[in-house]
Amino acid sequence: MQPAVAEKARLAARWASLTGRGDDAIRCGRDLLDRWSQPHRRYHDITHLRDVLNAVDTLAAEAADSDAVRLAVWFHDAVYDGRPGDDERASAELAAQCLRDLGLAAARVGEVIRLVLTTINHEPASDDANGAVMCDADLSVLGRDPDGYRTYTEAVREEYRHVPDDAFRTGRTAVLESLVARDPIFRTVTGRALWESAARHNLTAELAELRSG
Repeated sequence: MQPAVAEKARLAARWASLTGRGDDAIRCGRDLLDRWSQPHRRYHDITHLRDVLNAVDTLAAEAADSDAVRLAVWFHDAVYDGRPGDDERASAELAAQCLRDLGLAAARVGEVIRLVLTTINHEPASDDANGAVMCDADLSVLGRDPDGYRTYTEAVREEYRHVPDDAFRTGRTAVLESLVARDPIFRTVTGRALWESAARHNLTAELAELRSG
């Protein structure tokens, strides 16, 4: 079995563990995996989906409802056209449609939608345990080792290859400055212990590189 096919099979099994194996659940899961496998994706792909789900597993004890967070991870970049804000809102609409079709309780659907939308700015409220786990898991890539972080930044640049260098540098610098200004970057105890130091080092180094041109 090819690696990508095997990865999708493993992810399909994880989806089934959350939603069951009914026809509607299988159909929704296949649609999601097709979306995450779109050829224009370089970072926001099935590898990112897997990595964020794994990070939620690491942080799960700090969530109020870890399965709601896992569902939100499946949808948070399901729509990805390189339009920050619009992509997350469209992804939330997709979550609403799919999860209502699956018969999930309205409160659970509402929580998943809310969590998807927290990834617009990754700034959950101080008492938002699910939001903290969701956002920390999504940002865990920032705490990779330097080579892994470089792979991430190169993939992001490839996704924005249609944007001229100067415009990309300006936009990326603004994003990184907002992250560095946070104290702490990660909202969970576990996230701070695992990723805070490396993330701050990586972000500072990338900012210096961007500012130097």
